[in-house]
Formats: sequence, C-alpha cells, structure tokens
Amino acid sequence: MPERRTVALVTLGCARNEVDSEELAGRLEADGWQLVEDAEDADVAVVNTCGFVEAAKKDSVDALLEANDLKGHGKTQAVVAVGCMAERYGKELAEALPEADGVLGFDDYTDISGRLQTILSGGSVEAHTPRDRRKLLPISPAERQLAKADVALPGHADAAAPTDLPEGVAPASGPRAPLRRRLGTNPVASVKLASGCDRRCSFCAIPSFRGSFISRRPSDVLGETRWLAEQGVKEVMLVSENNTSYGKDLGDIRLLETLLPELAAVDGIERVRVSYLQPAEMRPGLIDVLTSTEKVAPYFDLSFQHSAPGVLRAMRRFGDTDRFLELLDTIRSKAPQAGVRSNFIVGFPGETEADVAELERFLTGARLDAIGVFGYSDEEGTEAATYDAKLDQDVVDARLAHISRLAEELTSQRADERLGETVEVLVESLDEEEGPLGRAAHQAPETDGQIRLTGAIGGDALQVGRMVVAKVVGTEGVDLVAECLEEARR
Repeated sequence: MPERRTVALVTLGCARNEVDSEELAGRLEADGWQLVEDAEDADVAVVNTCGFVEAAKKDSVDALLEANDLKGHGKTQAVVAVGCMAERYGKELAEALPEADGVLGFDDYTDISGRLQTILSGGSVEAHTPRDRRKLLPISPAERQLAKADVALPGHADAAAPTDLPEGVAPASGPRAPLRRRLGTNPVASVKLASGCDRRCSFCAIPSFRGSFISRRPSDVLGETRWLAEQGVKEVMLVSENNTSYGKDLGDIRLLETLLPELAAVDGIERVRVSYLQPAEMRPGLIDVLTSTEKVAPYFDLSFQHSAPGVLRAMRRFGDTDRFLELLDTIRSKAPQAGVRSNFIVGFPGETEADVAELERFLTGARLDAIGVFGYSDEEGTEAATYDAKLDQDVVDARLAHISRLAEELTSQRADERLGETVEVLVESLDEEEGPLGRAAHQAPETDGQIRLTGAIGGDALQVGRMVVAKVVGTEGVDLVAECLEEARR
C-alpha cells in the first residue's frame, strides 16, 4: 500500500477561517490524506490566509514564506495559499509571491484533494481569478437559497457526502452537509451560521470576496452542533459576517431567536455564544433571548466602529453616542453582568478632533469588557479609498495610540468592576505555571481575556471541559482571577 500523503493546515485570521480549515481537513482526510499538525512534517502546507487589513495580509505572506523555507530542509514539498487573501487577489498574489506553489480560491475547495495531488505530482494548477462574489447570487435574499447550489460557499452543503468516512470525519449536519474534521481538542468550537454580507460599509472589502449574505438552514446548524457535542465540545460560538441578519433569506428575520434555545438544549452543550452583531439591527426580541435563555451567553459583540454621527455616516453606518449608550442600558437592565465588546476605527477620512472627543465620550460611558482599536488605512476597491480629506499618517498614528491607551485603561476598570461577581467558567487549558485557565460568559475565545482559577472542588483537580462556578477575587489587566466554589449545575 502506498504511503499516505500528508498535509498540514495553517490557519490565520478569524473564527470563520478556522471553520473553513476544518472543512478542508474533512474533505482531505475523507479522500485519504493524513493530517499532521506541523507544516515541517507535511508533504504540503496549506496556509488559510486572511485578507481583512494590511497587518493581517502581512501575517499571511509571512506565514507563506515561513512555510516555503521548509522546502528542501525536510518533508515539505509544496506550499499552497487558500482563504480570503487568496480569494481576493488570486493571480496577483501568485505573481507577487512565486514561492507559493498554488493560489486556490473558494471555487477550488470542492476538489481540494485533486488540486493538491496535481501540485505534488509536479503539475500546475491555474491561480484563482478573482471576481466580485456579490454578483454570484440574486439581489433578492429570498431567491438565494434556490440559487446557492451553483456557487461555492465554504461552510454550506454543496453535494452529497460520502458514506464511507474515516473516524472523526462526518457530515456536520446531514446528507448534503459539508464534511468537517476537528483540528484540535479545545472544548470550544465555532459553527458557521451564515456567510457573506449585504451591508456596504465604505471601509470594508469583505462582501466583494465573501459574497452576499446567505443563511444556513437551522437543521444544518443544529446537526453540526450535535456532532460537535459528540466530539466533546462544550461551547459553540455562532460566527458569520453579520449574525443579526440571520434568516432574512429564509423568510424569517427572527429565526435566530427561535434557533438559540434549540441549540442550548443540545445534549452536552454548556454554552452557546453569538458573535458579530450589528447595533443598527438589534431588536428587542433578540436582546430578550440573549439575556434570558439558560446556556445562552449574555454576550454582545457589537460592531460600533465609531460613535460620532458624521464619521458613521461617512462609513455608511447608523447610530450615535446616545443611541448606542441607550442600547447598552437596555441590555444591562435585563442582564447586569452581560459582556460587551466592540471594535473601533480611528483616523477615518474627515474625522475631526471633535469626532475623537465624541468617541471618547462613548467609550467612557459604555463600560465595555474588550475594545479593539484600529487605525484607518485604505482598502482596495472600497468607497472610502476614494474619499478626500485623508488624514496624515502621523495624525492617524497619534489618535490610534491615544484611543488605545484609553481603551486599555477603561477595560481594566471594567475588569475591576467584576470583583466579587460569581461567574460560570469553562476550563479550557491547564497551564504548568498558572494552573487552570478558562473563560466566563462575558469572554469570547482569543479576544476578550481569560480567567485564572484557584482552588479545587471537593478536592478534585479541575479538568479541561469542566464548567465551574467561581468568585472573582482579583484582576490582571483585562484578565481575572477567580476562586472555585462548586460544579456548575443545570
């Protein structure tokens, strides 16, 4: 029997990319490939790139070059780029980075095994030709579900799944679901709720290469969650470019409110978290479900981006400081311990000192648990890239440094406010020096800090995947220290 060819998946960027990598892993293993963790141990390294902002693009290029350096020094024979940067730039990336042996777009995912086999055999695969993916589906959301069969949508069903699958590989929800293979043992996993975006924020290029918004069917999301629970997952995080739009193409914009309690009832799941919510699309019913449903985290990842009305209009967004603060007051009136995070762009074209002061007023009053701050930079193909009144880079850098310092101070203050709170913590890792580490309901993976646990329960050492009740007794910046009290009981 010939030796199985090996492949390593290197994932950069957001949780949506992590889901896509696990889909690629499922497809490859189902076709006979052996998955390995390290690129240096693989025949081919597949780098799932991010194409969101300049820093992310640089990280993607660096990862491709790093993988390329392994060629000739070990097992690695080829390096292939997939993901958002490959989809967005395609042939342009291939020409600028000849070190990559292949640049594959989303349309190549259905035959990823064949593409890699061709490359390893010395053949060539034509680099992906980018196109505006917003034009691949009908303008009317109601017509998209019928048309999606002809469009490559990572994370959506596209063909009948094989029946003879390796252990650990499964159709994530049904006979026409994407294959998925977990690439780690973390008790947290993301589930793709939808893909694409119909909003036209002037600074964002994502819709052009991720396409129009299209929901997955509730039965698919439920089936995938059940499968993940069987794999030992305790927390699922629903991801997409805009979760508040879920269901609009299925005829029910309130479908998320119905789906969340069903997901929370899945055997083995201890926590359901929803990411990326649009403030302008928040509705009372959704707030009620997020703040009152057992096992659904009262967590609000709200994409504010700014709070000065003039800047928001230039961004083609809606709202202002007072409306945003009113939204937060509504949330906290229903769930005082609710977690809230957001990202902000400073230095946007035309932003004034008064606009910055207005953003400071919002941040000071918002009591956010986590804040991401980015300096504006032009993104190719966006409306904002054509704007006049661009700010000098030193002005952007100064504002970025100033707001970042303020954000660090405010989030530390918010952490201090949580002293004495009782929280439910999911244990995620056991660090040799720090001990058990986990997260409470107000903390999302990777972005929002963590909790260091002290003590034990009934003399038993804590284990990964265990949910415990603990009291917050200390802070370390945005991170918390909590003393274990008891096992969480449902």
